[in-house]
Amino acid sequence: MLSPVITLEEAAHLDPAGARALLGTKAANLARLLAAGFPVPAGVVVTATAAADWDQACSRLRTEAAGLGGGPGPRFAVRSSAAAEDLAGASFAGQYETVLDVGLDELPDAVRRVVDSAGAARVAAYRQAHPEAGTTAAPAGDPSGSSAAMAVLVQAMVPASAAGVAFTANPLTGDRDEVVITAVRGLGERLVAGEATGDQWVVRDGHARRTRATEQAITADQARQIATLARRVHAHLGAPQDLEWAITIDPTGTEGGLWLLQARPMTALPDPVDWTPPASGYWMRNLRLGEWLPEPMTPLFADWLLQRIDHGERQATRDQVGTTLPFPHAAINGWYYLATPPLSPRTIVSALVQGRGRLLRFMRDAVLGPGRDPAAADRRLLADLAGQWHKDLLPRYQRLVRAGDQQLQTASPQQLVGIVDQVGAAAGEQLWSLAVVGGAAWKMEGALARFYRQHLAASVDASIQQLLAGLPGSQPGLPAHAVQSIDWAHPTAGELGWPPPRPSEDRHGELAARREALTAQCAAALGDRPQLRARFQALLQVAQRYAVIREQQARQLTLGWPLLRRCALHLGQTLQAGGVIDQAEDVFFLTRAELDTRTPLQDLVDRRRSTWERQRRLLAPLTIGRPPRLLARELLAVVDAVRTTSPAPQDAIVGQPASPGRATGPVRIVHGPGDFDRFQPGEVLVARATAPAWTPLFARAVAVVTDGGTLAAHASLVAREYGIPAVVATGDATARLHDGQVVTVDGGAGAISTAS
Repeated sequence: MLSPVITLEEAAHLDPAGARALLGTKAANLARLLAAGFPVPAGVVVTATAAADWDQACSRLRTEAAGLGGGPGPRFAVRSSAAAEDLAGASFAGQYETVLDVGLDELPDAVRRVVDSAGAARVAAYRQAHPEAGTTAAPAGDPSGSSAAMAVLVQAMVPASAAGVAFTANPLTGDRDEVVITAVRGLGERLVAGEATGDQWVVRDGHARRTRATEQAITADQARQIATLARRVHAHLGAPQDLEWAITIDPTGTEGGLWLLQARPMTALPDPVDWTPPASGYWMRNLRLGEWLPEPMTPLFADWLLQRIDHGERQATRDQVGTTLPFPHAAINGWYYLATPPLSPRTIVSALVQGRGRLLRFMRDAVLGPGRDPAAADRRLLADLAGQWHKDLLPRYQRLVRAGDQQLQTASPQQLVGIVDQVGAAAGEQLWSLAVVGGAAWKMEGALARFYRQHLAASVDASIQQLLAGLPGSQPGLPAHAVQSIDWAHPTAGELGWPPPRPSEDRHGELAARREALTAQCAAALGDRPQLRARFQALLQVAQRYAVIREQQARQLTLGWPLLRRCALHLGQTLQAGGVIDQAEDVFFLTRAELDTRTPLQDLVDRRRSTWERQRRLLAPLTIGRPPRLLARELLAVVDAVRTTSPAPQDAIVGQPASPGRATGPVRIVHGPGDFDRFQPGEVLVARATAPAWTPLFARAVAVVTDGGTLAAHASLVAREYGIPAVVATGDATARLHDGQVVTVDGGAGAISTAS
């Protein structure tokens, strides 16, 4: 008969199924790994049968524990090891008690505390929520009185200089090629208890990249060592693992060993995510409509409204250019991507023939011209297109929205569909004008920045972006139709009832005064070169005018969204009344064709909503594929011209410089309106992207950082008008930073660094 207290070495010789039933999952796994040569601290297991003769078990516990080593006055870690713990479907992580730094004489009481924790209310609630964990009847005389058998693992305390966890697959994306490590200084209990966030490292193909720095707990070499150990455990146990580890420092101050403290299967691991696009080419999440979509698309938007917007945009292109070029978009894991595919000579010739010369003029004056000769592009084409927007496109859009508002209450389902079709297509025409006319603004800004760097930087120390702030007509407001996302599943600012904050007149006046003073300084620096001074003034005038036009067009783009949402929700109410869906808002998880069905679709809605929620947690890459040389040259030239020469600190997060200045403050990650109340004055706003409905936060922010965005995105323009630094297009700042972390944002250099 086995002793109620056995060592991990003895446990390694037990039958695996019997070991788990007797020792619990945690101890059985560690015994198996210890026998295979993994660096597991020596330990003993107090089995559930110890309750039958507690005094004898305690005596043996002291004897065996004394032999675990550790010199005089050894210390121990006491942890739970239930049979239903550390399973693939239910980890019970943090549910049971853990007692650390225990002396030899204190061990019996510590073991009893851990056993007693099995009867805690939180454990019962967790077990009820995870029926797959099952229960095991407690042996007679179990001192805990619990309903589940509990073994307790006692190990020599590891004097850790650093500790943490490691996942052998990315828990967000499911990528099995990445090891994700979180590390803190000292014991790992601060991390497990949620008291610390810790550094984060991602190791892939032997390359270690730190994505979050809070404690400088480990080096890149140590991260690689941990990843190697984690990979070995994964291979030995045959499944992705969630590990706890510790690194010790010996008494001489040199690095000691790397220890494996726990290994359990990862729970709720998503299937691996593949970001392969549906066709070759260069795919961007961050351009045009993608700037307005900070998360995956809902089915009804992707299947209906997006198609109507696309229809209107293509029609506007044909009206102006005489043809269209293939710039396809696609949903990749639910996220919107726009492609610039390689154009074959045949495609180009066909487009030129259809356009009858108009395409060449358009490319010269609307695509390339704004960045090369802004004044000429304005004179030849852009001024006419801007006038057309003011006199034709915008008024027609406004009329359609007013007419739809008047028809809404009495409209039949067929009439509601017609309103969406018309208003959606008109919004597409607005998007086309915003992309061409308003989109010229960032190219003109780049041309101005290149002139500044070539002719003014040596004598004028400033950011060229200060010349584009405080302009009349550019003050950010918050109209009722301001959106969180162009996906109509989200309420607009008017529905949410947010007040429309604006920068104070004093602040706007300060920005305007700074702009005028800098303008005069630049003109004075060019005083003895009249041709250069005239060129500077022409560049400045056109760049300022289109910066204002861009803001005005962006503000009006979503004018129809309150109406579009009400149309969709009215259709949803009809389906709800017919028993097709449970709530009107479920309509956003149907497709256009399914609006005509009369059979229940709630199960389908629930599955799609679950998929969408899972996709929202993904960190979608900003680009997929390799950019065409012309596009890369145009984009990078503008960003590099605007960026100041300040070098980025080591380990800094680098993005695009969107609004100049430097500011330091604590990070606040904001995912959506549910986080707005948590955002405090003086914090750094960090988000995947911001949209017009987020404008109230800028009045409180000391700086802004976004994963996505461009020089012409909402965060860039509004941050300038509030006079706060901003960095956009970081790719993954929301994953690398954490709430409360103090950072310095350098909007001119486009860098975010941990404050010293």
